Amino acid sequence: MLKRVFDFVFSFCFLILLLPLFLLISILIIINSQGPVFYLQSRVGKSNVDFKIFKFRSMYVASDKSSFITIGNRDPRITSVGYYIRKYKLDDLPQLINVLLGNMSFVGPRPEVRKYVELYSAEQLKVLTVKPGITDYASIQYSNENEILASSSNPNKEYIEVVMPAKLQLNLKYIKEQSFFTDVKILYLTFLKILRH
Repeated sequence: MLKRVFDFVFSFCFLILLLPLFLLISILIIINSQGPVFYLQSRVGKSNVDFKIFKFRSMYVASDKSSFITIGNRDPRITSVGYYIRKYKLDDLPQLINVLLGNMSFVGPRPEVRKYVELYSAEQLKVLTVKPGITDYASIQYSNENEILASSSNPNKEYIEVVMPAKLQLNLKYIKEQSFFTDVKILYLTFLKILRH
């Protein structure tokens, strides 16, 4: 209950405070390429239920049809404005809307697309017992995931066999340790990571 109150109050406040930034990013996206400002994608949330996640559109329209994985910061599907939106992690800001709506939290396992969730083991499926979040241990440790995959000869295989299992292990660690103070620690570490980036 405390977590939901925290999520609701702070997501509402941040959405109000960041409204000028939202408007600026929206204008830049509209000027830079054709298509909507927001990119909505189906992700798997708590209790294995799909929901639509909000992101600022950083790619050309329909670019996700070829692959869900982004390879490196210079993926040709990424727009010129999208490059900077991704570099400074601004594309995830609209997920504050998801937090306000209640299908995400500030802290929790990052929600995955159904294609990859279908590959989870029974143990890995435990990550779906909690609400997904904007940040978590895995987000911090794999903040350079795009670069890792860019150096692989087979990015999809690398993600499925190496990156995804490692991230899920960190998600399970979070579930075992979850508490209000753990969430505060992860938010603090995320903030430090962004500043250093």
